[in-house]
Amino acid sequence: MSSASSSGPTRIRKIGAIVALTVLSACAAPQGQGINDPYEAHNREVHEINKDIDRTVLRPVSRGYGSTVPAPVRGGVSRFSANLDLPGMVVNDLLQFRAEDAIVNSARFLLNSTVGLAGLFDPASDIGLYERETDFGETLHVWGVGEGAYVELPFLGPSTERDMVGKVVDVALNPTRLLFSDELRAAGTVASVADVANERYEYSETIDSVLYESADSYAQGRLLYLQNRRFELQGEAKPTYSDPYEDPYAQ
Repeated sequence: MSSASSSGPTRIRKIGAIVALTVLSACAAPQGQGINDPYEAHNREVHEINKDIDRTVLRPVSRGYGSTVPAPVRGGVSRFSANLDLPGMVVNDLLQFRAEDAIVNSARFLLNSTVGLAGLFDPASDIGLYERETDFGETLHVWGVGEGAYVELPFLGPSTERDMVGKVVDVALNPTRLLFSDELRAAGTVASVADVANERYEYSETIDSVLYESADSYAQGRLLYLQNRRFELQGEAKPTYSDPYEDPYAQ
């Protein structure tokens, strides 16, 4: 068998091994109760690195992007980026046996990719086809995998062991990366970076208050992330507050 033909099964086997390890380590961890942070010392070191990256790179870049690029253009780029994430959400909808969500996200992707000019515009929302956001971290939750320990990831920010695995699998299995052209994937990567800068700009006051005005920005960011994520996974109404720490590192 050629190396090209074997790359897919090899990737799936590696992902399966990661998921299996997560199940073994996270199932025993308490879920939705308190804060499980055995790696706090290391996490705080990563947090300080992330703050330095935000202070020296992300915040100034986002200010430049937000102040020079008109809001309608920034919105179009963000919609284009979000549209490319929809096929991956459909995969997760199917893995979670949520047929209605899969249908809505599929219809939204098809409409916005055609009438909406590759997602630059959002005609799907005009007819009530709103994004049913999900990811592989939620899929693991549906399968009964516990959230595991809290971790802070370089560049990506707050997470849990379960969601860390979810991020890896989402990247590896997103049909956008597997089926689309190199040019479209490259455009999607650029749009994703621009979307991060746009979100950092849009939520700058709230994010700055958490990162630079909190008595303990690590503890504040950890609490906000865990509360927000647990609300999301309950499948109920969204919390009344926003998660300011998630935005600058969202993928």
